[in-house]
Amino acid sequence: MDYSEIHTPVLLERCVELLAPALTNPGAVLVDATEGMGGHSEALLARFADIRLIGLDRDTDALRIAGDRLARFGDRVTLVHTVYDGIAEAVASAGVRRVDGILFDLGVSSLQLDEADRGFAYAHDAPLDMRMDQTAGTTAADVIATYGEGDLRRIFERYGEEKLAGRYARAIIAARADTPILRSGQLVDILVAATPVAVQREGRGHPAKRVFQALRIEVNAELSVLDRALPAAMGLLRVGGRIVVMSYQSLEDRLVKRAFADASTSTSPAGLPVELPEHAARFRLLVKGAELASDEERARNPRATPVRLRAAERIAEAA
Repeated sequence: MDYSEIHTPVLLERCVELLAPALTNPGAVLVDATEGMGGHSEALLARFADIRLIGLDRDTDALRIAGDRLARFGDRVTLVHTVYDGIAEAVASAGVRRVDGILFDLGVSSLQLDEADRGFAYAHDAPLDMRMDQTAGTTAADVIATYGEGDLRRIFERYGEEKLAGRYARAIIAARADTPILRSGQLVDILVAATPVAVQREGRGHPAKRVFQALRIEVNAELSVLDRALPAAMGLLRVGGRIVVMSYQSLEDRLVKRAFADASTSTSPAGLPVELPEHAARFRLLVKGAELASDEERARNPRATPVRLRAAERIAEAA
């Protein structure tokens, strides 16, 4: 199968450009912490003939597809079924101590969005699942069925930045008292009915958009996983190694921005005439702020529209 016809990697050339200086040494190791359907990995393996890839994903369907797509690279590829906060353990299990490049392409994947029965998309009626790893964990239907009004409001506010969080939480509680909410179509109908007509006319997007994002983040513990994964990943990089992270919503991007800012800032107390080595920045930023996809790429690949790319290079070992 030609996967390029069904999967267009976001900011592919920019990712290759940013990672390239770290991947030129023979035997360089690249970790794709969010393997997905393998588009970024395939391009990097093809362009750098001597690198080794360790690809991680919690989605077994994604790993199956990536394995097929990358089979031509033989033993240069090691795929691991794990959540990306398990990056240190996955790298160690592959017999590697330090790595040269790390790529994170965060959020829900093309595969998960396109498979209607996974329940990620509010545009398709499907079981309310939303688990990236369908072999374990709590589903979105479980969350809707068991969380109290306060907890539902909290996740809608925190993870969806939803202004109508309280109204939506009350509507869900009232509706589930009559009928279990098991499908995405049911939830969408409840949210639309609970949205004032004036709000719907404001053009702020589909009423279900932020609630579905919040449920997905809660089900997959995405922010807490990312908060653990970033320092673990950065700790694996050798001096000269590079990390590229693509985020698709502001909550993820804030975590990345903070982690990179902390690592690239000196901790020397004010007034010291000489910076001590233990206070020196360990990383330098490779891009100014967060880079966006070009208008051309957004037109060609609409899923690139919300992307925010940040990148950093390790310049010193930890003291």
